Amino acid sequence: MRRSTAAAVGTLTGAALIIGVRLSVTPPEAPVVAAPVGNLADATPAPKPSSKKPAASGDKEGDKEKAPEKEEEAAKPKSGLKDGVFKGNAAANPYGKIQVTIKVEGGEITDAAATYPTANDSATINPPAIAALKQSTLDAQNADVSAVSGATYTSESYVKSLQAALDAAKA
Repeated sequence: MRRSTAAAVGTLTGAALIIGVRLSVTPPEAPVVAAPVGNLADATPAPKPSSKKPAASGDKEGDKEKAPEKEEEAAKPKSGLKDGVFKGNAAANPYGKIQVTIKVEGGEITDAAATYPTANDSATINPPAIAALKQSTLDAQNADVSAVSGATYTSESYVKSLQAALDAAKA
């Protein structure tokens, strides 16, 4: 009789602890749903770091002659990209499709956006991965961006679609 009482008390105590732990755990947040980015033409471009070097003190006549040449070179787009908004083909992966849209101004990528799946695990994986890939795109100014750890399929699809958008923007 003592064993059965001890077993019953132990079982009830264990069940109470399990229920108590479950009640103290907060439920997961609602999944993040990322809507496709609207019209990039209306978006404000991200500020770009300046690559200009400060002027050296002491003007020389030779520097004055070279200045117009440098201005002409700066006016030409170095990347060969024409200005506008360009959309890449949707690149599929096992979890859905990713489509990248870029905005080019002055021959440089000034903005990048992507539509991506937001169901199940994609809701937690894709938003930060796409943000990192977007920043890499703006920094690299080409499709040579590093993959995001934990988002391999997202990274691969992003790069494929980005390359298609860059191909469309070639002058």
